[in-house]
Amino acid sequence: MKIINIGIVAHVDAGKTSLTERILFETAVIDTIGKVDHGNTQTDSMELERRRGITIKASVVSFFLKDVKINLIDTPGHADFIAEVERSLSVLDGAILVISAVEGIQAQTKILMSILKKLRIPTLIFINKIDRMGAKSTRLIENIKEKLIENIIPLYTVEKLGTKEAEIVQKQFNAESDPYFFEESLLALNDDSLLEAYVNERKITEEQIKAIMINQIKEGKLCPVYFGSAMTGIGVRELLNGVETMLPVSHGLEKESLSGTVFKIEREASGEKIAYIRVFSGTIHVREYVKINRKSIEKTINTHTEKIKKIHQFYNGSSVISPKVIAGDFCKVWGLKDIKIGDLVGEWSAKIMNIPFAAPQLETQIKPVQKEKTHDLYQALMEMSEEDPLIHVLKDDFHHDLFIRIFGEVQKEVIHSVLKEKYHVDVTFSETRVICIEKPKGIGQALERMGEADNPFYGTVGFRVEPSEFGSGKTYKLGVELGSLPLAFHKAIEETVFDVLKQGLFGWEVEDIVVTLTHTGYASPVTTASDFRKLVPLVLMEALVKAGTDVYEPMNKFELSVPANSISQAMFKLSAIQAEFTEPFFRRDSYILKGTLPMAVTEKFKRNLYSFTEGEGIFIAKPYGYKKMVSDFPVRKRVDFNPLNRKDYLLHVMKTY
Repeated sequence: MKIINIGIVAHVDAGKTSLTERILFETAVIDTIGKVDHGNTQTDSMELERRRGITIKASVVSFFLKDVKINLIDTPGHADFIAEVERSLSVLDGAILVISAVEGIQAQTKILMSILKKLRIPTLIFINKIDRMGAKSTRLIENIKEKLIENIIPLYTVEKLGTKEAEIVQKQFNAESDPYFFEESLLALNDDSLLEAYVNERKITEEQIKAIMINQIKEGKLCPVYFGSAMTGIGVRELLNGVETMLPVSHGLEKESLSGTVFKIEREASGEKIAYIRVFSGTIHVREYVKINRKSIEKTINTHTEKIKKIHQFYNGSSVISPKVIAGDFCKVWGLKDIKIGDLVGEWSAKIMNIPFAAPQLETQIKPVQKEKTHDLYQALMEMSEEDPLIHVLKDDFHHDLFIRIFGEVQKEVIHSVLKEKYHVDVTFSETRVICIEKPKGIGQALERMGEADNPFYGTVGFRVEPSEFGSGKTYKLGVELGSLPLAFHKAIEETVFDVLKQGLFGWEVEDIVVTLTHTGYASPVTTASDFRKLVPLVLMEALVKAGTDVYEPMNKFELSVPANSISQAMFKLSAIQAEFTEPFFRRDSYILKGTLPMAVTEKFKRNLYSFTEGEGIFIAKPYGYKKMVSDFPVRKRVDFNPLNRKDYLLHVMKTY
């Protein structure tokens, strides 16, 4: 059986979920088309998705085009859920990028196209809403070439654009009937053999052009453009024909070793996990034991074995029990208790895309409205973080506070809704703040010797701290012989060093630092690992005080496109929030500005952009490292006994309070 795995991606409100509904209707999976506004769409299953009319979780549904099975993922469109989109893209064979003919290219459209190009995922572009007033076609095609991707080929033209009677007309790859499109196609395909035949006036057939075009589309070198309306169904059949004929079929042999990726996790009401897996090679069988490989934070691979209890295959809009699932297909699997998103099932395969996910750089404190539900809240958040690994949960055992790290304010609303509806825990959030880091200014050394009057521990420890190169993280080195201490003591020191560096002089995690262990000593048999775990924070923080640290705030790299009449205001507003940018340049009817600005002010600028550009501004921002803060930097509350205050620290750890 031929299988094609595709995803639909778009900016919010471009009509992505409506197109999914129309496709399922056209392929007889559903009898009635649901509407986003009515909250009754097939793929938006969460209550908040139905209420807000946005897609939050990627959903899988299948249908058939003749003898080809299509697995379709409807992905989120909001910027806060870009990680969910990236996870989905990693298991696809092709994609449909939906663009609204009315709103045109928007910020998220550009971000999505850049990801698709980077991963070389074959893509069909569908220009939706051609029946709406204000729809554009020719001008939008020019914008796509200019702002998204130059290598496109529009396969249709639109007549009666912007009216309920809008219709599409297929272009012809024929020099006699459509000479302009014939030449346009040759240029778009950029194929030497075709150009040579054309120059030498040899006959070029439609079949030749189509064969080369389809090959380039399957290789991700060219994007065909379709027009239509998800609401009326115009152009959807033509788009489906493109999916069937122009996107690559999943490749993978059943007899090869099993290799698959977990790209989504759900839970049943009982709490049992359901793992969504894309099988790249081999076959998954029910009741068989499979290897699960997981990459740790330290980049090591941890492996364990689990037994598959039940398998569901996607089939015509639902999922059905199956004894096995072959290479190239998606499935849902029960029985894998210790499973996380990103885990590898079986062996590694060259077909698997490794997509690095950006870490969230915003943080908020979360509290239950009813204080007695604090433990329930923590358990619920840990479950949610397993389903979405980009929800980072931090538990402050010192102050008994809970924090989550997120991508944006909409994600807060989603977490609030899920906690209330699924776990029956109502919560409140603190104001969202950016997550800063600290870096050492210079070199600092400190030493505590066993037996000295102010050292109550049976151990000697000395450290030297110094800055390291940008982006290097934390490096721990031995400046003493490994045999100078029992291995268990060395391990206790190293683990404590990394734990202490989670809070620098101002409470932020310390990065780009080298910590060298310079002195050690112990007294057998009285010294224990606990002596070192309690002594290391004092010595390391003293060395850090001598070195000094600077606080760095996260930055965004941005690109801003605004109409000519808004450029002065845009530059003024950006300057006021400490943005740095290059000289603006004019392109067609807009000015383009590129630069950097603090992440802390990015969201506010984005919200104001719509009003002062009358909806014409496009703003794209992505993480771009850190910048040193000169003054007024934020301080994070410590979550330990504070080794910076020696007397207070010793009173706590020696349990004399």
